[in-house]
Amino acid sequence: MANADAVKVTQDALALRFGETMRVDVALPNLDAIARMAGRSVTRSFLDRPIDPDLLRLLCALALSAPTKSDLQQADIILIKDPEKRRVIADLIPDQPFIRSAPRFLIFLANGRRLPAISKLRGKPFPNDHLDAFFNASVDAAIALATFVRAADEVGLGTCPISVIRDHSARITALLELPPRIIPVAGMCVGWPAEKGHISARLPLACTLHQDRYDEGDLAARIDAYDRRRAAIHPHKPRDPARWGAVEFYGWSEDKARQYGVAQRADFGAYVRKQGFRLD
Repeated sequence: MANADAVKVTQDALALRFGETMRVDVALPNLDAIARMAGRSVTRSFLDRPIDPDLLRLLCALALSAPTKSDLQQADIILIKDPEKRRVIADLIPDQPFIRSAPRFLIFLANGRRLPAISKLRGKPFPNDHLDAFFNASVDAAIALATFVRAADEVGLGTCPISVIRDHSARITALLELPPRIIPVAGMCVGWPAEKGHISARLPLACTLHQDRYDEGDLAARIDAYDRRRAAIHPHKPRDPARWGAVEFYGWSEDKARQYGVAQRADFGAYVRKQGFRLD
């Protein structure tokens, strides 16, 4: 597409996402790629079309080419090819049927195992066995996941990250035979989109982009304005009305407050410690 068209596509997408019109220099290189990033969406409906294994391997290689803390390379990926293992995972999370229907399913891992093993191999101490070791491996996995999403977008594939696998971390660990100091961070559905997704409105940059110091401003007013802008674009279906009742206006913040008004993963810290990470 021509640069001027790419600028308009980018501005329209980001206006829908953030509620503001951004200046975009028409002379920027790779504006087509910028426009695709601005308008990306999650995919939960997939065509019954296989993904070439070589393409999937390429995307994983690109994901693992991402930045990694101190070149420690603590992200791994498991490709779930065994239909029975996929069935078990899908059965654990029945409210996300796309885990079962996506052409491929992957799991991104935080690998805190290799570095202590290397230290032992080279006859060196490993005095850094604390929370930062867990944090570094988890962030590496998250960066790899985001890079996979970006690479998949570029070849026309759709993706849907699945963080809820951590509700079943112990079962996933046993299923995938994960050794100590390796944990599942998120799953990923991958496939050719069956339909065009919608752009998810995000919090305004006034809430999330800061200069020189953190400043949340009038948070209540900003959240309320965002709730109403988002509801006008793509309203939420009320979550668990039997528990929470009805409200006059249902927006994003009400939905997230309800979601996190119920205990989730209270045993996750115990699981992480059982996997051999120290969280001190």
